[in-house]
Amino acid sequence: MKAARFHAQKDLRIEDIPEPELRPGTVKVAIAWCGICGTDLHEFLEGPIFTPAPGHPHPLSTEEAPVTMGHEFSGTIEEIAEGVEGLRVGESVVVEPYFVCNECPPCLAGNYNLCTKMGFIGLAGGGGGLSEKVVVEARWVHPVGSIPLDEAALIEPLAVAHHAVVRGGLVAGNFAVVGGAGPIGLLTAAVLKGMGVTTIVTELSQARKDKAISSGVADYVLDPSHEDVTARVLELTNGVGADGAFECAGVNAVLDSMLDVVKPAGVVVNVSIWGRPATVDMQKIVLKEIDLRGTIAYVRDHPAVIKLVQDGKIDLKPFITGRIALDELIDKGFDTLINHNDTAVKILVHP
Repeated sequence: MKAARFHAQKDLRIEDIPEPELRPGTVKVAIAWCGICGTDLHEFLEGPIFTPAPGHPHPLSTEEAPVTMGHEFSGTIEEIAEGVEGLRVGESVVVEPYFVCNECPPCLAGNYNLCTKMGFIGLAGGGGGLSEKVVVEARWVHPVGSIPLDEAALIEPLAVAHHAVVRGGLVAGNFAVVGGAGPIGLLTAAVLKGMGVTTIVTELSQARKDKAISSGVADYVLDPSHEDVTARVLELTNGVGADGAFECAGVNAVLDSMLDVVKPAGVVVNVSIWGRPATVDMQKIVLKEIDLRGTIAYVRDHPAVIKLVQDGKIDLKPFITGRIALDELIDKGFDTLINHNDTAVKILVHP
């Protein structure tokens, strides 16, 4: 079968590899759609980061580069190992793309997203969604019912957003600021909006500002290059400040702004993955007693996210801005998102 294989920095190849074989306790999924994630772009430009370098195999997958990429994917069940229950051939599904050890203290406490050996399918090995088929443990397979498979490919990043919102602890009636209207920022705003939080999105790109408005996920969109974001948030919240803020850009100026816009005793959640160390004005945190929280991936978020979409609380269609074939991955996928990222939100690949 064909697969996109990461070999080294800026070395991603479409290759023919053997089709994966079913193992005990697993399910074979025929891939329908796979999204290109910002993490994939970082891996391509700066890696190996999450991908195990040659000579350093991942402790759980036992693989090293080259590995098949893609972790935001949907598909249909093609084959089920004997003894696996609760799933059926032909069912539409998404995959929670984890490797975890089930032995470390976080795993034993139920926090498998904090596993000390954790890896992601599509980055650390185990196949990936940028291929025709993948075999995964049954525990990670989630049926999506009648959700269209192209939209279902966004369930994984939506679960990232959902977990970040859970970490923020906001409730209906609160005000939240989302810094950055890339895919994760928009989906974070979508989750907040779906639960009744007033959303204020900050963004520089005109295309992304337009998408925040047209998708309906933002109540207000602010451009830091044209207005005083802190003053405007205070105005919108009757001088109180936002209850919570979500840093979704990986940009220091955005993090600084999120610390400014939250009210005293507010919460700032860092959602983005940073390519370099950030500087934090600790005095802002001290004087306002701000909670600055990290968040990584998701843990038991998929069922809730799937229900939000099934119940019509979140519409994923507006965020799909491109559909391409696997052979077009570099020219129409990675190149677009790296060099023309203001023209696209989520590009889906059909292997």
